[in-house]
Amino acid sequence: MTPLPIFLNLKGKTVVVDGGNIVAARRVKYALKAGADVHVFDARLCDDFNELLGNAKLTHHIRPLKKSDITGATIAYGTSQDPSRNKRLYKGAKKAGALASVDGVSKYSNFITPSVVDRAPLIVAISSGGTAPIIARILRARIEALLPPAYGRMAEFMGKFRKSVRASIKGGANRRRFWENMIDGPVGDSFLSGDENQAENQLQKVLVQSADKTQHRDQHGEVFLVGAGPGDPDLLTFRALRLMQRADVVLYDRLIGDGIMDLVRRDATRIYVGKRPDHHVMFQDDISDLMVKLAREGKRVLRLKGGDPFIFGRGGEEIERLAQHNIPFQVVPGITAAAACSAYAGIPLTHRDHAQSCIFITAHGKDGVLDLDWDVLARPDQTVAVYMGLASLQLLTDGLTKHGVDPATPAAIIDNGTRPNQRIVTGSIANIRQKATEQKFKGPSIIIIGSVVELRDKLNWFTDSQDGRFAMSITAKDKL
Repeated sequence: MTPLPIFLNLKGKTVVVDGGNIVAARRVKYALKAGADVHVFDARLCDDFNELLGNAKLTHHIRPLKKSDITGATIAYGTSQDPSRNKRLYKGAKKAGALASVDGVSKYSNFITPSVVDRAPLIVAISSGGTAPIIARILRARIEALLPPAYGRMAEFMGKFRKSVRASIKGGANRRRFWENMIDGPVGDSFLSGDENQAENQLQKVLVQSADKTQHRDQHGEVFLVGAGPGDPDLLTFRALRLMQRADVVLYDRLIGDGIMDLVRRDATRIYVGKRPDHHVMFQDDISDLMVKLAREGKRVLRLKGGDPFIFGRGGEEIERLAQHNIPFQVVPGITAAAACSAYAGIPLTHRDHAQSCIFITAHGKDGVLDLDWDVLARPDQTVAVYMGLASLQLLTDGLTKHGVDPATPAAIIDNGTRPNQRIVTGSIANIRQKATEQKFKGPSIIIIGSVVELRDKLNWFTDSQDGRFAMSITAKDKL
């Protein structure tokens, strides 16, 4: 079961801590910071309590905890490592209706105390659900390094202007944009550099300008054309993640990998515009028109595309339409399928001993007709990466052999590349179609043709040792 993450208001509430060790001191410290009245029970407290004992809200009892001591408490912590004391605390908490958490004993715990990054009033809590606390600890250390302490002070600084912003800027979407621009823009930079007066002057100036705009003219929207890569969320760029959190509306298709949509802003509207061969939820012109319409309504539109939007992703067509209507847009490149999938398959696209060039082609034309420059594709010492080629695989292999390519030329198909269900079949252009048929590949797939495929046996790295995932492969040696 995945625990429910919550932040509990403890101001004026009672918290009981049984134990006097360093774990108990941490529990007491955070409970006091949350405004709780804390009672700690132990004959001897460790040195970490020295800075806490002067707090008026902390009471130290040198006697053992009794069940009745928990009556009226909201939380009861057990840190003593004594089984009999832990059991007593849990039973007392259950009788009193309090939440219990016994350190290291899940059966006596109603909740898990997370690893915390404290940038008050900003708090980041991390938990592995009790399965891997070391991972949570490592993540906390990384976030500590990434999140400057000044961010907490900046939250307090920005909070002073909430009423002014609410009064001056109408509409939740406009206010959200205002705050995003303040935090990520010059105001935030000035504050983090230590110049609070400059930050306040900048904020006040932008606030007046923003209020004037909302009163006298409509807010214009914007489109973010973002490449989501081949499927693995870890391959998203930082800029892609940032814009995914800013969008009001998301247009996405079937090539978006599992887990990527979870990274989009939670309250953003999601519109599926997926396309697969011979079946369109929405045609390309309709998608482009929808982006224009939403942007004119003042929305920030995230057009999330698999791979890279400018490599067989029709991104150029879409921003042409936006430019025609004077819609502002940004383009964020993504890792294209040929580069990512070949890497995850252990097949380098270029190699000094095999290929001095690489050609990207699509086997799916504008009108569905395979129209390729076969003489170029048949040249030696190169790699050919084929997008959207499953349905045209027979025409592709026949065309290559007809134009002089050796039928024994190595070939590979990478299905669902970079994803947990990645599968790979290797062979030659003579038998690759039969192998793909046997494996019932449905795509998305990338086809790699050239002698670089021979390197897979030595360079394959994406196995069950990576992230606990397994990439299935079928080689030319397997029985046809």
